[in-house]
Amino acid sequence: MTSTTVGIMSMQRIYNYGSSLQAYGLRRLVESVDPGAAVSYLEYRPGQTLVPSAQPSSPVLRSVAKVREYGQAKAPLIDKLRFFRHKGRYGRRYLPMLGLDDAPGSGPLSLQIIGSDEVFNCVQDNTNVGYSRDLFGQPRRGRVLASYAASFGNTTLEKVQSSGIEQSLSEDLAGFDHLSVRDRNSAELVRTLTGRTPEIHVDPVLAYPFMGEEPRIPRGRRHPRPFLIVYGYSGRLSSQENAELRRFADSCGADILSFGGLQECADRFVDCDPFELLAYFRDCIGVVTDTFHGTIFSVITGKPFCTIVRASASHGYGNEEKLGYLLDLLGLPDRRLDRVGSLGDALTEPLDRTMIETTLAEERRRTTAYLRSILADVEGTSR
Repeated sequence: MTSTTVGIMSMQRIYNYGSSLQAYGLRRLVESVDPGAAVSYLEYRPGQTLVPSAQPSSPVLRSVAKVREYGQAKAPLIDKLRFFRHKGRYGRRYLPMLGLDDAPGSGPLSLQIIGSDEVFNCVQDNTNVGYSRDLFGQPRRGRVLASYAASFGNTTLEKVQSSGIEQSLSEDLAGFDHLSVRDRNSAELVRTLTGRTPEIHVDPVLAYPFMGEEPRIPRGRRHPRPFLIVYGYSGRLSSQENAELRRFADSCGADILSFGGLQECADRFVDCDPFELLAYFRDCIGVVTDTFHGTIFSVITGKPFCTIVRASASHGYGNEEKLGYLLDLLGLPDRRLDRVGSLGDALTEPLDRTMIETTLAEERRRTTAYLRSILADVEGTSR
């Protein structure tokens, strides 16, 4: 009997922990529903950017620009060296942990899943993605085509219309046999473009029970002293945010460890693999983040946290659309940091673990049901 062949097209080669763990989590979820499935990752080809990009067109020049940008971050020289080393070896050291060394089989797949992450974010200036029709199932690689928790990110209907891709997006999305998104903005875009109402599911890092079932997460404590985590891209915390975080850490005798990016307030930037990262989150006393997955890592490890939500109007990388919905879904709107001075209040207020676990149990049930339905569709098409 031929096994089901599944190809996941995601952001698995982006060098950050959220991209890595969501791709790995989705693979593990599919394998848990169909243990006999042969699951691999598919690569997409970047498309043309539909908005002016400040990034150089050459990959070499982009790398040089990134090094220059990181070098301007306020951090000790030793941390900058650790960070450059982290970025330089991330792909070689950590991506094989996801199974990226497994080559996809030749020929058509039983099932192609596009997602999770911002795979539908097609109107952006990132030259590593652009408007890639691969991410909308063109060309189709599987007998059954589905998305899972796909996000348009900061792409809005207005941006789609002004970019002149409304018709092609409508046609490509209409070709999906099953559509799943992860936020309200994405669901509304799909409804407007296709007339279909997609299901909304949580990110795979929430759906896959990492902390209960993932054997690669180290059991031992990774840092001897009490510590806070600051998780965000280099230099995005303001001077005021850095100063307040430093003041709070000093008041409770804690170190500050930064992950993912360089931060002025940190005692040390830590280079570790994605599974070690979750161990650090498990053992910390609190988290400050302005990222989607930093928020999720805090939730699944049950740590007090605050999330800095930034509007697109004042920041080109605004995170309001995705983070606002995520905090509302989890019943945690109070974790949104609106005043820097309230940072300490959030970090000393424990999470309602019972409420979170109840919510996650229901969302995990819905995810499993959805994946079973698309795998059942695969069986139906093979008869």
